Amino acid sequence: MFDVEEELKKLPAKPGVYIMRDKTDKIIYIGKAISLKNRVRQYFQSSRNLTPKIVQMVSRIDHFEYIITDSELEALVLECNLIKEHRPKYNTMLKDDKSYPYIKVTVQEPFPRIMFARQLKKDKAKYFGPYTSATAVKDTIELIRKIYKIRTCNRNLPKDIGKERPCLYYQIKQCDAPCQGYVNETEYGESVKQVLEFLNGNYGVVLNQLEDKMKNASDNLDFEMAAEYRDLLNSVKQIAQKQKITNNSEQDDKDVIAFARAGDEAVVQVFFIRNGKLIGREHFYLTGVEHDTRGEVLTNFVKQFYAGTPFIPKELILQEPIEEEDIIAEWLTKKRGQKVYIKVPVKGEKERLVELAAKNASLVLQQDSEKIKREELKTIGAVNQIAAILDIPSIYRIESFDISNINGFESVGSMVVYENGRPKRNDYRKFKIKWIKGANDYASMYEVLTRRFTHGKKEKEELREKNLDSSYGSFTRFPDLIMMDGGKGQVNIALQVLNELNLNIAVCGMVKDDNHRTRGLYYNNVEIPMERNSEAFRLITRIQDETHRFAIEYHRSLRSKAQVHSILDDIDGIGAARRKALMKHFMSIEAIKAAEIEDLMKIPSMNHRAAEQVYNFFRK
Repeated sequence: MFDVEEELKKLPAKPGVYIMRDKTDKIIYIGKAISLKNRVRQYFQSSRNLTPKIVQMVSRIDHFEYIITDSELEALVLECNLIKEHRPKYNTMLKDDKSYPYIKVTVQEPFPRIMFARQLKKDKAKYFGPYTSATAVKDTIELIRKIYKIRTCNRNLPKDIGKERPCLYYQIKQCDAPCQGYVNETEYGESVKQVLEFLNGNYGVVLNQLEDKMKNASDNLDFEMAAEYRDLLNSVKQIAQKQKITNNSEQDDKDVIAFARAGDEAVVQVFFIRNGKLIGREHFYLTGVEHDTRGEVLTNFVKQFYAGTPFIPKELILQEPIEEEDIIAEWLTKKRGQKVYIKVPVKGEKERLVELAAKNASLVLQQDSEKIKREELKTIGAVNQIAAILDIPSIYRIESFDISNINGFESVGSMVVYENGRPKRNDYRKFKIKWIKGANDYASMYEVLTRRFTHGKKEKEELREKNLDSSYGSFTRFPDLIMMDGGKGQVNIALQVLNELNLNIAVCGMVKDDNHRTRGLYYNNVEIPMERNSEAFRLITRIQDETHRFAIEYHRSLRSKAQVHSILDDIDGIGAARRKALMKHFMSIEAIKAAEIEDLMKIPSMNHRAAEQVYNFFRK
């Protein structure tokens, strides 16, 4: 039995993170403290002036735990990681989980490439961004390749020079074919140097070059080429116009942050300034802010946003002073590797930018309030409905599984992931069935689930041994609910795997009617009918369709590689004509498996020997 008063006496006067749990052992709040003893005790002092949200949270605390750290900075990092992983109900939460695109130039290679990237890696390449529009990044990369004729292939150059024919890009004059030695490393390097100038915002050189080439082509009556240069010229001008100079005298990277709020929600607007140019803006939603001070709102945003983004600017220009400014600045400095400054301007250009960001946040809040409510009803609201239907305390992460095969060939498994009712495509996984031959959906599903959760447990253990947070792993986050594309049989397979791996995760089946449409859920040995107009039913349908689509898409990609194949092809004496006749008569491999020799011989093209071959093949 957890005795709060006794446990409070044991708290150390050291920095660390405290974790509040309810009677179901679910984490409901995570915080950090310079002194755990002083901070945690404050929640249980009746004389303390607590906000209504904290009062409600304290009333639900059943027990707590804590983790001691060596410093307040370590406590801050641990707090950010734990909040991101567990998303406690009573913490102010950043709702958006976005990753931003970068332009990557592989300058570490003898013949560098220009690529689209979602992550900053320590691979000696040069990264530009982050940008707010993936489409704009792709358009820019395409434009650069056309202008500077940068290669797109993955060939290992100069090692593979001359080993293969030049690709289509050489034929359409968008690559100088370094793979053939048509351009040497020095010449190619000059083009890359100009690409880097372009990405740094120096458009003047390329504009002049394109204008000269357009004029020369026109003078030579090559109007087709002149038109091509004209189009490239216009594209560069459009990019140049979007890169608005915010301050010619300051070329550093900055994020300008301001917010507006209404009730329990806030919209935070961020202006991304890179090399003195405004390259884009983005807004983010926070929930649980009703009783927070303005400084607390910004503090929570800064900690959660920069815990999840790989790029840290040199300056944060904020609307309000934040709490723990010194320790947060130290944390960001450590992440960036260079000094990071946090400023709250009161006049000048920076103050006007903050004001503009605040106006944008207010406008978004007004325009999107109804849209946000509708979206929440479809996502978080739907998940809460499912939790209520299944009598599960709460659901954040759902993983759904399906098996796909045609005629027993190339069985594959799919895993799709939804968090808070939204698909998390970065966590989708594909499984090519390795252990099972032929069409056996139950055995294939057993393999998929065993591999998924065995891998996850192994990753967790490896990260624990290295003292790394579990968020570093790709399989370490386990779901609150597993959804199987099927009924009782598939659910029992999942429960068998979880039992063998000593895991306690809720499992339900998505049951379909005779028309192959979602009908309801199979849970705890009972089929639960659902209201077809409910948001929960619509979400389940979306999850089921997405799981099926993902499996079929993967299976189709494998079939396109291996061409059309059937398990019947592996039977001696069964050629294309007999295979076609068998499928036309029996309609499925399962029906062929169950057929007797007499049934098989009813097909005109089948003789007794061929019928025996089929019959014996499936009974080996």
